[in-house]
Amino acid sequence: MPRKYFRKYLPSHESITGNRWIARFGPWMKHHNLWHLHRRSVAGGVAVGLFAGLVPGPLQIISSVALSILFRVNLPVAALMTFYTNPLTIVPLYYLAYRYGALVTMSENGGAMPATFSMEGHTLTSWIPALVDWMVSMGKPLAVGLPLLAVTLAAAGYLIVDTAWKIHVRLSWRHRLQQRREQ
Repeated sequence: MPRKYFRKYLPSHESITGNRWIARFGPWMKHHNLWHLHRRSVAGGVAVGLFAGLVPGPLQIISSVALSILFRVNLPVAALMTFYTNPLTIVPLYYLAYRYGALVTMSENGGAMPATFSMEGHTLTSWIPALVDWMVSMGKPLAVGLPLLAVTLAAAGYLIVDTAWKIHVRLSWRHRLQQRREQ
């Protein structure tokens, strides 16, 4: 089981709650679901991470931590899941959100497609303002599509992890039962 594999690399509950940085936040960070690996907590962490990954700007991990505390789901999983958005994937994801929003609002922004985003001619410090300008040019379809895509990805991620976990447990039970019968 993956949980047994990861358990030897994860810190114990006592070491987490005894940490001076975590102790400052009091009982919010001490809830057992934030740190333990079980089906609902991990599936919820995946959902929170997928949702928070589409939060604009550098607030993704902060929002995943806040949502993990609010919904009491696995915090490390949620924080790690935000890394699906990066400089290589953010433009296709935002374009997908734009198309999703255009489909839902039944608008194509006057029939004209927004200009494609290009990093050519931009330095590392100027690509973020260029990305923001590109996002603003997309207007209402992006504003509607981004939260819808975040909710859709979160729901799909939760269902996939929850179902895969259940299937894994059932197969493990069958395998153990079969081993007992053979003995």
